[in-house]
Amino acid sequence: MPRSSNTQGALYMTVAMAGFSASDALSKSVISEMNAGQIMFLRGVFTSVLVYLIARQMGALRSWRIVLDPMVAVRVICEILAAVTYITALGMMPIANASAILQSLPLVVTFGAVLFFAEPVGWRRMLAIVAGLVGVMIIVRPGVDGFTPAALLCIASVLVTAGRDLATRSISREVPSLMITVITAVSVSLFGALLIPVLGGWKPVSGTSLSHIGLAAVLVLIGYQSVILAMRVGEISFVAPLRYTSLIFSALLGWLFFAEVPDRWTLIGAAIVIASGLYTFYREAKRHGTPVAQESEPRTPV
Repeated sequence: MPRSSNTQGALYMTVAMAGFSASDALSKSVISEMNAGQIMFLRGVFTSVLVYLIARQMGALRSWRIVLDPMVAVRVICEILAAVTYITALGMMPIANASAILQSLPLVVTFGAVLFFAEPVGWRRMLAIVAGLVGVMIIVRPGVDGFTPAALLCIASVLVTAGRDLATRSISREVPSLMITVITAVSVSLFGALLIPVLGGWKPVSGTSLSHIGLAAVLVLIGYQSVILAMRVGEISFVAPLRYTSLIFSALLGWLFFAEVPDRWTLIGAAIVIASGLYTFYREAKRHGTPVAQESEPRTPV
């Protein structure tokens, strides 16, 4: 019996979130052996080769001068900063906490669209955005000395990733998405190489660590394509909320491989962020009268 479109879309989205979470866990597993620059370089090399081959096969390659487009350049810079901050944060905090903070991305993108594109957002959705940010504050729980370095890095990652998504909206639709991904992957890899001496120099890479990084790159690409399939196959209002299953996968992987157990306040904060995001999906769909996607990309592809 054939599956319904929504069921297929839900499966694709669940696979995507599992892939992203597993990729984060694999990256976290090698942080103790090498610095963020080395991880960015090695993972970027794997990703660059894979995406280049896919783009070449699909005829999506264009002149490298595309990088001179101001919005493409802004997107690449934001992607680089997102990779540096998120990878570093993963080495300093539980993976479930980092994932929970990252779930605020659609809310931040919506707020950024109001600021930079003057998109209309009613008071209900604005309250949902504020509630989501309160949820993030509950997760990070700044003490008397302020935010911890890990929390600041994770929040910074959300902000620059939102900047990436907003810049992507301004790029001409004539530029193939795969070509943008190729440029981004190569740029992140090169920047990672420049960071290596700054962050302590090159460290020996074991075969196990290299396999982890390679698998992480493959899983991110699988996740990225699965999200696209999910959005195209199922009703977006049905499949988009399943993005939040990444919290379940992240918590499970953190518990299994890093002995990390989310505390009560993390769970409360995550619940507020998820509820705010779901309400934003609902209001957007109701406003348009049809299912509408949150215009934010799933995760950094490199």
